[in-house]
Amino acid sequence: PDKDLLNVPPTWIPTPDLSNYAYALTSGEEGGTAWLFRKSLVNSFIVAASVTVFCLFVGGLAGYAFSRFALPFKDKLLFLVLFTQMLPVITVVIPLYLIFSTLHMLDRLITLVIVYSSFTLPLVIWLLKGFFDTIPADLEEAAMVDGSTLLGAFFRIVVPLSIPGVIATGGLAFLAAWNEFMIVLVFTNTAASKTMPVAVAEFIGRFRVDYGLMCSVGIIASLLPVALALVFQKYLVQGLSAGGVK
Repeated sequence: PDKDLLNVPPTWIPTPDLSNYAYALTSGEEGGTAWLFRKSLVNSFIVAASVTVFCLFVGGLAGYAFSRFALPFKDKLLFLVLFTQMLPVITVVIPLYLIFSTLHMLDRLITLVIVYSSFTLPLVIWLLKGFFDTIPADLEEAAMVDGSTLLGAFFRIVVPLSIPGVIATGGLAFLAAWNEFMIVLVFTNTAASKTMPVAVAEFIGRFRVDYGLMCSVGIIASLLPVALALVFQKYLVQGLSAGGVK
Protein backbone atom coordinates (compact mmCIF):
# COMPACT_ATOMS: atom_id res chain seq x y z
CA PRO A 1 0.00 0.00 0.00
CA ASP A 2 1.08 3.60 -0.62
CA LYS A 3 0.81 4.43 3.05
CA ASP A 4 3.61 1.98 3.82
CA LEU A 5 5.80 3.58 1.16
CA LEU A 6 5.21 7.17 2.23
CA ASN A 7 5.05 6.84 6.02
CA VAL A 8 7.41 8.98 8.09
CA PRO A 9 9.14 7.32 9.86
CA PRO A 10 9.22 4.56 7.23
CA THR A 11 7.50 1.20 7.69
CA TRP A 12 10.24 -1.43 7.56
CA ILE A 13 7.90 -4.43 7.29
CA PRO A 14 5.11 -3.56 4.80
CA THR A 15 1.59 -4.94 5.01
CA PRO A 16 1.01 -7.71 2.40
CA ASP A 17 -1.49 -6.47 -0.17
CA LEU A 18 -2.34 -7.91 -3.60
CA SER A 19 -5.14 -5.49 -4.43
CA ASN A 20 -3.00 -3.59 -6.94
CA TYR A 21 -2.37 -6.78 -8.92
CA ALA A 22 -6.09 -7.55 -8.97
CA TYR A 23 -6.92 -4.00 -10.06
CA ALA A 24 -4.32 -4.00 -12.84
CA LEU A 25 -5.51 -7.34 -14.23
CA THR A 26 -9.29 -7.19 -13.77
CA SER A 27 -10.54 -3.72 -12.86
CA GLY A 28 -10.51 -0.18 -14.17
CA GLU A 29 -12.85 1.53 -16.58
CA GLU A 30 -12.20 1.53 -20.33
CA GLY A 31 -9.67 4.22 -21.12
CA GLY A 32 -8.20 4.17 -17.60
CA THR A 33 -4.61 3.35 -16.76
CA ALA A 34 -5.33 -0.26 -15.71
CA TRP A 35 -7.33 -0.93 -18.88
CA LEU A 36 -4.59 0.69 -20.97
CA PHE A 37 -2.00 -1.55 -19.30
CA ARG A 38 -3.93 -4.72 -20.18
CA LYS A 39 -4.38 -3.53 -23.75
CA SER A 40 -0.70 -2.64 -23.98
CA LEU A 41 0.35 -6.11 -22.80
CA VAL A 42 -1.52 -7.65 -25.74
CA ASN A 43 0.01 -5.09 -28.12
CA SER A 44 3.50 -5.76 -26.75
CA PHE A 45 3.15 -9.50 -27.25
CA ILE A 46 1.83 -9.11 -30.81
CA VAL A 47 4.64 -6.74 -31.77
CA ALA A 48 7.44 -8.67 -30.03
CA ALA A 49 6.30 -12.03 -31.41
CA SER A 50 5.94 -10.64 -34.94
CA VAL A 51 9.39 -9.02 -34.83
CA THR A 52 10.95 -12.23 -33.50
CA VAL A 53 9.41 -14.48 -36.16
CA PHE A 54 10.19 -12.08 -39.01
CA CYS A 55 13.79 -11.44 -37.92
CA LEU A 56 14.52 -15.13 -37.35
CA PHE A 57 13.18 -16.06 -40.79
CA VAL A 58 14.84 -13.28 -42.78
CA GLY A 59 17.93 -13.14 -40.57
CA GLY A 60 18.32 -16.91 -40.78
CA LEU A 61 18.33 -16.88 -44.58
CA ALA A 62 20.68 -13.88 -44.70
CA GLY A 63 23.00 -15.32 -42.06
CA TYR A 64 23.15 -18.62 -43.94
CA ALA A 65 24.01 -16.80 -47.16
CA PHE A 66 26.83 -14.90 -45.44
CA SER A 67 28.07 -18.12 -43.85
CA ARG A 68 28.06 -20.40 -46.89
CA PHE A 69 28.27 -18.36 -50.09
CA ALA A 70 31.28 -16.54 -51.54
CA LEU A 71 29.46 -13.25 -51.93
CA PRO A 72 31.24 -10.27 -53.49
CA PHE A 73 32.35 -7.76 -50.86
CA LYS A 74 31.06 -10.09 -48.14
CA ASP A 75 33.27 -8.63 -45.41
CA LYS A 76 32.25 -5.08 -46.31
CA LEU A 77 28.57 -6.06 -46.39
CA LEU A 78 28.88 -7.65 -42.95
CA PHE A 79 30.51 -4.51 -41.61
CA LEU A 80 27.72 -2.43 -43.15
CA VAL A 81 25.16 -4.64 -41.41
CA LEU A 82 26.99 -4.21 -38.11
CA PHE A 83 27.35 -0.46 -38.64
CA THR A 84 23.59 -0.01 -38.42
CA GLN A 85 23.80 -1.21 -34.80
CA MET A 86 26.14 1.68 -33.98
CA LEU A 87 23.50 4.30 -34.77
CA PRO A 88 21.56 5.45 -31.70
CA VAL A 89 17.81 5.17 -32.13
CA ILE A 90 17.34 8.86 -31.42
CA THR A 91 19.34 9.81 -34.55
CA VAL A 92 16.83 8.22 -36.92
CA VAL A 93 13.55 8.72 -35.05
CA ILE A 94 12.69 12.02 -36.76
CA PRO A 95 13.39 10.82 -40.34
CA LEU A 96 11.41 7.64 -39.69
CA TYR A 97 8.57 9.67 -38.18
CA LEU A 98 8.40 11.88 -41.27
CA ILE A 99 8.42 8.85 -43.58
CA PHE A 100 5.62 7.02 -41.80
CA SER A 101 3.66 10.24 -41.35
CA THR A 102 3.77 10.76 -45.12
CA LEU A 103 2.56 7.17 -45.59
CA HIS A 104 -0.23 7.71 -43.01
CA MET A 105 1.08 4.78 -40.96
CA LEU A 106 1.53 6.40 -37.56
CA ASP A 107 -0.15 4.85 -34.52
CA ARG A 108 -0.24 1.33 -36.01
CA LEU A 109 1.21 -1.91 -34.73
CA ILE A 110 2.53 -2.83 -38.18
CA THR A 111 4.64 0.33 -38.13
CA LEU A 112 6.21 -0.69 -34.83
CA VAL A 113 6.95 -4.14 -36.25
CA ILE A 114 8.67 -2.62 -39.30
CA VAL A 115 10.76 -0.16 -37.29
CA TYR A 116 11.72 -2.67 -34.59
CA SER A 117 12.69 -5.22 -37.23
CA SER A 118 14.95 -2.74 -38.99
CA PHE A 119 16.93 -2.28 -35.77
CA THR A 120 16.89 -5.92 -34.66
CA LEU A 121 17.57 -7.69 -37.96
CA PRO A 122 21.30 -6.76 -38.22
CA LEU A 123 22.01 -8.26 -34.80
CA VAL A 124 20.07 -11.41 -35.69
CA ILE A 125 22.02 -11.81 -38.95
CA TRP A 126 25.35 -11.51 -37.17
CA LEU A 127 24.46 -13.94 -34.40
CA LEU A 128 22.93 -16.58 -36.66
CA LYS A 129 25.86 -16.38 -39.08
CA GLY A 130 28.14 -17.23 -36.16
CA PHE A 131 26.03 -20.26 -35.27
CA PHE A 132 25.86 -21.47 -38.88
CA ASP A 133 29.65 -21.18 -39.18
CA THR A 134 30.01 -23.89 -36.51
CA ILE A 135 27.99 -26.43 -38.55
CA PRO A 136 30.05 -28.44 -41.09
CA ALA A 137 29.01 -27.75 -44.68
CA ASP A 138 29.60 -31.44 -45.43
CA LEU A 139 26.23 -32.26 -43.86
CA GLU A 140 24.37 -30.13 -46.39
CA GLU A 141 26.43 -31.48 -49.26
CA ALA A 142 25.58 -35.04 -48.20
CA ALA A 143 21.88 -34.13 -48.09
CA MET A 144 22.02 -32.62 -51.58
CA VAL A 145 23.79 -35.73 -52.89
CA ASP A 146 20.77 -37.68 -51.61
CA GLY A 147 18.43 -35.44 -53.61
CA SER A 148 17.66 -32.57 -51.25
CA THR A 149 17.59 -28.99 -52.45
CA LEU A 150 19.75 -26.33 -50.81
CA LEU A 151 16.70 -24.80 -49.16
CA GLY A 152 15.58 -28.24 -47.99
CA ALA A 153 19.01 -28.93 -46.50
CA PHE A 154 18.87 -25.60 -44.70
CA PHE A 155 15.49 -26.22 -43.08
CA ARG A 156 15.94 -29.96 -42.44
CA ILE A 157 19.57 -30.02 -41.28
CA VAL A 158 21.04 -26.60 -40.49
CA VAL A 159 18.07 -25.15 -38.62
CA PRO A 160 17.49 -28.21 -36.35
CA LEU A 161 21.20 -28.31 -35.48
CA SER A 162 21.10 -24.57 -34.72
CA ILE A 163 18.05 -24.69 -32.43
CA PRO A 164 19.95 -23.51 -29.30
CA GLY A 165 21.37 -20.57 -31.23
CA VAL A 166 18.03 -19.77 -32.86
CA ILE A 167 16.27 -19.75 -29.48
CA ALA A 168 18.98 -17.60 -27.89
CA THR A 169 18.85 -15.14 -30.78
CA GLY A 170 15.05 -15.14 -30.78
CA GLY A 171 15.06 -14.42 -27.05
CA LEU A 172 17.27 -11.37 -27.55
CA ALA A 173 15.06 -10.14 -30.41
CA PHE A 174 11.91 -10.65 -28.33
CA LEU A 175 13.32 -8.78 -25.33
CA ALA A 176 14.53 -5.90 -27.50
CA ALA A 177 11.03 -5.44 -28.94
CA TRP A 178 9.30 -6.05 -25.59
CA ASN A 179 11.31 -3.35 -23.79
CA GLU A 180 11.51 -0.66 -26.50
CA PHE A 181 10.27 2.71 -25.23
CA MET A 182 11.49 5.61 -27.36
CA ILE A 183 9.97 4.50 -30.68
CA VAL A 184 6.57 3.71 -29.15
CA LEU A 185 6.50 7.04 -27.36
CA VAL A 186 7.08 8.94 -30.61
CA PHE A 187 5.07 6.82 -33.07
CA THR A 188 1.89 6.13 -31.07
CA ASN A 189 -0.73 8.25 -29.36
CA THR A 190 -3.73 5.98 -28.69
CA ALA A 191 -4.37 2.78 -26.76
CA ALA A 192 -4.80 0.92 -30.05
CA SER A 193 -1.04 0.73 -30.55
CA LYS A 194 0.69 1.70 -27.30
CA THR A 195 2.87 -1.01 -25.81
CA MET A 196 3.71 -1.92 -22.24
CA PRO A 197 6.71 0.40 -21.52
CA VAL A 198 4.72 3.52 -22.42
CA ALA A 199 1.64 2.29 -20.56
CA VAL A 200 3.68 1.76 -17.39
CA ALA A 201 5.21 5.23 -17.72
CA GLU A 202 1.72 6.74 -17.90
CA PHE A 203 1.04 5.58 -14.34
CA ILE A 204 3.04 8.65 -13.33
CA GLY A 205 0.30 11.27 -13.01
CA ARG A 206 0.63 15.02 -13.16
CA PHE A 207 -0.03 15.57 -9.47
CA ARG A 208 0.29 12.08 -7.97
CA VAL A 209 2.16 8.83 -8.51
CA ASP A 210 0.47 5.55 -7.60
CA TYR A 211 3.64 3.76 -6.56
CA GLY A 212 1.93 0.55 -5.51
CA LEU A 213 0.06 0.12 -8.79
CA MET A 214 3.09 1.13 -10.83
CA CYS A 215 5.32 -1.43 -9.10
CA SER A 216 2.65 -4.10 -9.55
CA VAL A 217 2.29 -3.57 -13.30
CA GLY A 218 6.08 -3.49 -13.63
CA ILE A 219 6.33 -6.92 -12.03
CA ILE A 220 3.47 -8.27 -14.16
CA ALA A 221 5.18 -6.97 -17.30
CA SER A 222 8.41 -8.78 -16.38
CA LEU A 223 6.73 -12.16 -15.83
CA LEU A 224 6.56 -13.18 -19.51
CA PRO A 225 10.28 -12.62 -20.26
CA VAL A 226 11.23 -14.39 -17.03
CA ALA A 227 8.92 -17.32 -17.83
CA LEU A 228 10.36 -17.64 -21.34
CA ALA A 229 13.90 -17.58 -19.94
CA LEU A 230 13.06 -20.34 -17.46
CA VAL A 231 11.34 -22.53 -20.05
CA PHE A 232 14.15 -22.21 -22.61
CA GLN A 233 17.01 -21.92 -20.11
CA LYS A 234 18.85 -24.99 -21.41
CA TYR A 235 18.74 -23.79 -25.00
CA LEU A 236 19.73 -20.24 -24.04
CA VAL A 237 22.84 -21.44 -22.20
CA GLN A 238 23.82 -23.78 -25.05
CA GLY A 239 23.19 -21.13 -27.69
CA LEU A 240 25.05 -18.30 -25.98
CA SER A 241 28.03 -20.51 -25.11
CA ALA A 242 28.17 -21.96 -28.64
CA GLY A 243 28.09 -18.50 -30.17
CA GLY A 244 31.04 -17.42 -28.04
CA VAL A 245 33.37 -20.24 -29.13
CA LYS A 246 34.85 -20.59 -32.62
